[in-house]
Amino acid sequence: MKNDGQMIPKKVFFTKGVGRSTEKLQSFELALRDASIAKYNIVDVSSILPPSCKILSKEQGVVELKDGQILFCVLSRNETKEPNRLIASSIGCAVPADEATYGYLSEHKSFGETAEVAGDYAEDLAATMLASTLGIKFDPGMDWDERLQEYKMSGKIVKTRSITQSAIGDKDGLWTTVIAAAVFIMEEEETIKSDLEKTKQIKLTNPDPNQKEDINHKSNK
Repeated sequence: MKNDGQMIPKKVFFTKGVGRSTEKLQSFELALRDASIAKYNIVDVSSILPPSCKILSKEQGVVELKDGQILFCVLSRNETKEPNRLIASSIGCAVPADEATYGYLSEHKSFGETAEVAGDYAEDLAATMLASTLGIKFDPGMDWDERLQEYKMSGKIVKTRSITQSAIGDKDGLWTTVIAAAVFIMEEEETIKSDLEKTKQIKLTNPDPNQKEDINHKSNK
């Protein structure tokens, strides 16, 4: 999807990772490697899922990336140096039934929560933000599972999901970092790739006439 020359993500995939090191920065780098996004220049963005944005698997998404490119992500990051401390990072996602409407992505990080609890919270957060945008009435005091049923019964929210990375702080006091990310694949990347393929095909089917003339001229000599 392209609008007035603006970059609008066409696809998204979700990934997570954990890293441990004596240095805080290096533990983050190792978490990025574990998530398969260390080779890119990451730009952290806010939390809107564009209309008609296709959700890919991690394996499908990473093959579309180029080393060193600017990579726009909704990123959740958490770290600790405290031995045996439980940490988690989560990304929640809520997708509207109407493909012309945008959805929501949420970031959540926590201490002392299991991956399941942190993931449910992030998913709840994204769904609740989308529900309020769509005008779905709900009781904030209801349990998450009950509210999820209310959202889906409205017919306006078609899918919710989350991805979470949790870890226990290294027993020897190394820095432990966890990340979860929604990684956008931009329309511009797809357009450039498509244009290059089209140009290649045009050259194969329609060779340069001047080049052909030059070849004929040499052969006549």
